[in-house]
Amino acid sequence: MRCNAAVLIRMHDFLLALAMNARIVLLTVAAAIAGCASRPAETPVAAPAEKPARSETRAEPQHRPASQANTADAYKRDLALRIAEANASKVYPGRPHALLRSVVVVRYAVDAQGNLVRHEIMRSNRDSETEATALASLRNAAPFPRPASHLLRRGQFELSETWLFNNDGRFQLRTVAQPQMDR
Repeated sequence: MRCNAAVLIRMHDFLLALAMNARIVLLTVAAAIAGCASRPAETPVAAPAEKPARSETRAEPQHRPASQANTADAYKRDLALRIAEANASKVYPGRPHALLRSVVVVRYAVDAQGNLVRHEIMRSNRDSETEATALASLRNAAPFPRPASHLLRRGQFELSETWLFNNDGRFQLRTVAQPQMDR
């Protein structure tokens, strides 16, 4: 079975629409996940981390330089580059594999000073290790460059980012990733 991030997301949306029959949905999701990615036998499994908090505020007043981005897409790219830079050892270089271990979509918000004010997982295949890595990489990259004031809504800039995980646990961010490999 050949899967890429778009197929997994479309499959997830389709399965949510069929939620009336939970057993069928659960079995289909399990089969799809098992067919799309498997963990190599030699990969050690880390002990499950504590459940990450759904929101976070930073008390330390760190002054970050302002982003030069004037559009929401440009600022989102700045944030993705900051996350990749702060977590360089966990970022997969080159093109993402055609078969991904996990796709994790995180919604988060940054305040006027560039502080991470909240985050939550929006979509995932429930791989707790990759979910924890996505959230940890986001927290590790904060604080972010300050957004332009015209990008703020109620004092915050809210966005979503997609983490694309290869089998080795390293990731790329969809905003700055190259196109996936065909095979």
